[in-house]
Amino acid sequence: MNIGQAVPRVRPVPRRTAITAALLVAASAVVVLPAAGTARAAEGCRVETGPYQWELEAHLRRPQDGRQSAADCAAIAAFQRTEGVRPADGYAGLATYRTMLVVQARANPNAAGKCPVDTGRTACVDLDRQLMWVQEGRKVTYGPVAVRTGRAGQTTRTGRHKVYLRSKDHVSTLYANSPMPYSQFFSGGQAFHGRPGTLFDGGGSAGCVNLTVPDAQRLWDVLQIGDPVQVWGRKPGT
Repeated sequence: MNIGQAVPRVRPVPRRTAITAALLVAASAVVVLPAAGTARAAEGCRVETGPYQWELEAHLRRPQDGRQSAADCAAIAAFQRTEGVRPADGYAGLATYRTMLVVQARANPNAAGKCPVDTGRTACVDLDRQLMWVQEGRKVTYGPVAVRTGRAGQTTRTGRHKVYLRSKDHVSTLYANSPMPYSQFFSGGQAFHGRPGTLFDGGGSAGCVNLTVPDAQRLWDVLQIGDPVQVWGRKPGT
């Protein structure tokens, strides 16, 4: 710059323009959070809507919209942990739904009165809810527990039966030597027995009433030869 040359004036930035620029910079740093009620992929939580979402929402007194949310997932996972359902991932699947039916029936599984109360110790099998229990009169002495009954074409026979044979370490001669621990037969080859693995694979048995092995073991200590067995209803999907 030559001596004596005029110095150019710098025009000040208008105040409104400066504020607008500051706001734009701040907005670029904002973290966008998911809207309330949407599911988030939190650790251990499944974001998918399960096939029994609506039923679990009703049971847990959640808003019923049939869609998984972060709050739904947390409530379902807490229920799963309390009831020992694994994995406790908040997904409303078959195992969680079937456990819910057991919980709902605990106070009085025979509220509908479909199992007779005047026959002494009686094993009661509800095909509709896939539950069984034992009662003496109106007192429940075992269960209710989840069961897995006969699939379409091989349904568990309804009606009144009696335990006629018990075989603690039974192995099936009809089905590839499949183990049937704590078998208690009540109708033409159909029996209560333990099923290694899961009851909740979506299928059904060949007519027997499957229980978890621990539940079958406990039932073994409850029933005796000659005890009545009452079966009613219809397995869903048959």
